[in-house]
Amino acid sequence: MSVTTARPHRITFANEKGGTGKSTTAVHVAVALAYSGKRVVAFDVDPRQRTMDRYFENRAATAAKRGVDLPTAACHVVEGLSPEEFEALAAREAAGADFIVVDTPGRDDPLARHAAAESDTLVTPMNDSFVDFDLIGQVEGESFKVRKLSFYAELIWEARLKRSKATLEQQRRQMDWVVVRNRTGYTEARNMARIEKALTEMSKRVGFRIAKGLSERVIYRELFPSGLTLLDKGQLGDLGTSHLVARQELRGLVAGLRLPGVMSAEEEAREVAA
Repeated sequence: MSVTTARPHRITFANEKGGTGKSTTAVHVAVALAYSGKRVVAFDVDPRQRTMDRYFENRAATAAKRGVDLPTAACHVVEGLSPEEFEALAAREAAGADFIVVDTPGRDDPLARHAAAESDTLVTPMNDSFVDFDLIGQVEGESFKVRKLSFYAELIWEARLKRSKATLEQQRRQMDWVVVRNRTGYTEARNMARIEKALTEMSKRVGFRIAKGLSERVIYRELFPSGLTLLDKGQLGDLGTSHLVARQELRGLVAGLRLPGVMSAEEEAREVAA
């Protein structure tokens, strides 16, 4: 059932550090939404890498070669546009869509900043390490206590304040900022606890939520050439236990984002239990 409104719900995947699984997470969330019957339009704001766009190109090629219908998103590469021009493009290409998914480059970029500020749900994937944590805050070297916010966290904080003032006037949602912890399975237990404590402290200061993301699994890299995802059950052949766990992990992530018209984490848990 469609949840189409006058303005599609906009999900932006943003992190100024590369290698955090941002594009992979964006594609899988977009496909999960398409599988749930939503119309999804994607914008790849990293014209040099084009990882998300290439993934959807590969997906279309696989669907054509196998003669199957794979739920997907219409993807557009954004290059050389001002924020105003990007908004005009989004309004034109995503008219009538339920969701807009924006994938931004892993570096500081004016358009990426705009996309983050305009998102209804801002998703910041990070690897479970203090190298990535430094994007949102700095910690003391010995106590691992949060010392101060980073420039990026301050940027999002200011964007959310500005958005709050305009919410009632423009009839828009408050921005929901979700920090997604990827690669948690590769973090030493004591260090994981330190990161979790620091993230919890930082979330109270800045107001983001924390969600468990995708573990580092070879299958994610293997699926890129075909454009397939873990949700394409009939196209993946026989799956091992680790792949089934990864699929459930993905479903938990999508539920944890609490997107409008999408199954909640609680509903997802009840369905799994059943």
